[in-house]
Amino acid sequence: MSTDASGRRAIDLSFEFFPPKTPDMEQRLWQAIQALAPLKPRFVSVTYGAGGTTRDRTHATVARIRATTALEPAAHLTCVGATRAEIDAIAVRYWRAGVRHIVALRGDPPEGLGERYTPFPGGYAYAAELVEGLRRINDFDISVAAFPETHPEAASADADLDNLKRKIDAGACRAITQYFFDPDIFFRFRDRARARRITVPIVPGLLPIANFRQTCSFSERCGTTVPAGLRRRFEGLDADPKARHAAAVETAAAMAAALIEGGVGALHVYTLNRAELTRDICAAVGIVAQEPAAPLASAVGA
Repeated sequence: MSTDASGRRAIDLSFEFFPPKTPDMEQRLWQAIQALAPLKPRFVSVTYGAGGTTRDRTHATVARIRATTALEPAAHLTCVGATRAEIDAIAVRYWRAGVRHIVALRGDPPEGLGERYTPFPGGYAYAAELVEGLRRINDFDISVAAFPETHPEAASADADLDNLKRKIDAGACRAITQYFFDPDIFFRFRDRARARRITVPIVPGLLPIANFRQTCSFSERCGTTVPAGLRRRFEGLDADPKARHAAAVETAAAMAAALIEGGVGALHVYTLNRAELTRDICAAVGIVAQEPAAPLASAVGA
């Protein structure tokens, strides 16, 4: 981690987007990319729907980012719904399109977290196998997922950490965590991972709270603790967008500041394709645009 011209610690940012389903969502996505590009993220990732349901849209979005912007795109790739040969072919397509970064995930079945995962016949069973497969194809920069509060399907916290170690040993370059709302949860997880000789960067995932009810619902399914103090902070704000936005910026910025103070050198922001909220959070911790936003007319509506 370096310092900027003012002597402040420079933080590596990365942003996550999801592929659009409608023309309106596509316009919103590219507006978000345009607004956040001046923050100079190290990379931007594009998600993959449960069961591989957004495979084509993910590829199209990643390819367009690669072709029409100066951003470095990272494509999510999962084990679900395809054979090894089919997944390998997707990886080869990415490499030929100039995409060098893959976020390798086990993935969830189409029904989501409520259904038990079953490996696809003839496919990669788990993320560690997918990482090994990608390493055989080419020299990808590979990120994998980590779970500070333990994956909901893991037998135990130690077993979950063992699985992370397998992914790293298979060739992953970094781990990006599931979001959390208490920085101490991340620090304890990082200490446990280091004790297990996991030495790659562990990048904390930061989720801005755009909709508190939806955040609580998803957190319950994925095993993320929502602190009582956070519930009190957002209580009664459903009908007040400005106050809700301010609360979201305040809480996420406090989290980011605590992580940076604790020695974190990179942050991965789950943007939800909401540029204003992400930008305001970054500004609140002193991360500001390095240049004016450049038009992306060639991307919007292309």
